[in-house]
Amino acid sequence: MSEFSCVDLPLDVEGGELRLVDDGALVRRSILPGGVRVLTERVPHARTASVGMWVGAGSADEGVDRLGSTHFLEHLLFKGTRGRSAQQIAERIDYLGGTVNAATGKQVTYYYGQVVEEDLPGAVDLLADMVAASRLAEADMELERGVILEELAMYDDDAGEVAHERIAALVFGPHPLGRPIGGTRESVSGLAHSSLTAHYRDAYRPRELVVAAAGAVDHDVLCSLVLGSLARAGWDCADGAPPAPRRRRADIVYGAPQDAAIGRSVEQAAVIVAMPAITDEDPRRYALFALNSILGGGTSSRLFQEVRDKRGLAYSTYSFPGLYHEGGLFGMYAGCSPADAANVTALMEECLEAMAGGGVGSAEVETAYRRVRADVAFGAESMGSRMSALGRAELVRGSLVSREESIRRARAVTAEDVADLAADLARAPRSRIVVGPEAAFSR
Repeated sequence: MSEFSCVDLPLDVEGGELRLVDDGALVRRSILPGGVRVLTERVPHARTASVGMWVGAGSADEGVDRLGSTHFLEHLLFKGTRGRSAQQIAERIDYLGGTVNAATGKQVTYYYGQVVEEDLPGAVDLLADMVAASRLAEADMELERGVILEELAMYDDDAGEVAHERIAALVFGPHPLGRPIGGTRESVSGLAHSSLTAHYRDAYRPRELVVAAAGAVDHDVLCSLVLGSLARAGWDCADGAPPAPRRRRADIVYGAPQDAAIGRSVEQAAVIVAMPAITDEDPRRYALFALNSILGGGTSSRLFQEVRDKRGLAYSTYSFPGLYHEGGLFGMYAGCSPADAANVTALMEECLEAMAGGGVGSAEVETAYRRVRADVAFGAESMGSRMSALGRAELVRGSLVSREESIRRARAVTAEDVADLAADLARAPRSRIVVGPEAAFSR
């Protein structure tokens, strides 16, 4: 098949084979027996490889009796397989000399490693063993339950973590994307072993698996490694099975804005103002990236200058988007003295409204573009970032946008585009959260 440049390329390719070139790196995609998808990006001159095994299930895909199970499985897959004990897994990770870890999100879970090129077969074998042959012993679950409860307690002591976790629920309401990724103390404490193993059987199957790798990797060799490792782990990859379709949940139905105050005995309050925003497929997302940079993305941003530099009301303040196929939010955060929480909240809102009033300068848009261009360039230097882009493109977005095209779209954003989008956000219903002592709750 001929090679071609990637602009915005759908990944549902007839026959499953795809070849493209992006910035000199060869990207390939194949569908293996069992519906396993393999995507690689061979980067010239790279001497390391990053490989990840992804499933398209996150906290938004849990049943009501399984809340927290996706994150629980991430922990438990390190606790032993049919062929390796937990200690042997740990020893193998250290022996490979690179990094082996995992991450759970609202839409995906993945297990990944970054190693020097000659150790890629060992990393693939270890990850496949963990994903396909996990023991999921009930005794291990009970032991790890305590670890996860301690992790949740650690985050619950952090006002900023609590604010970020709860703001999604305020904006998204009962939609599954508003759930906390790790579940709650109550759901984790009550999670049954049978529910956990049922969630594993639903999500961890050949047709649900995506293997993504970037760096010093040969596509055909990796495909052979994946099939061999999965077979040794006990998976039956029957030829002709189709990949699982991408999960598409119901669209978010935004309700009335909500304000919340959560008491915590902390020295610094965390405040967030957030509102509904665009989806991750909206062509205005590049304008949103520019808006985010101008409003709260750096030391010259509106929030940093107005809240920190001119008034000294916060050490950390920034804005952030949270975009999904089903909907999105846009938020502004600050950590401040409890006595200043109300003033800081009002000041953040004023910064957004000033942009909505058309006060966006061409110099700010140029700076935002240059930040996006730098982010793209720095991401290209990281094999882990390249690998993650492949996994998310396959499981979440369904298409691959080249780095050159991303820069072109960022370049095309105008000051008017940013101001118009800011006006849309400013008109949206705003939810607010304050986490801190009682002194932070007065408005």
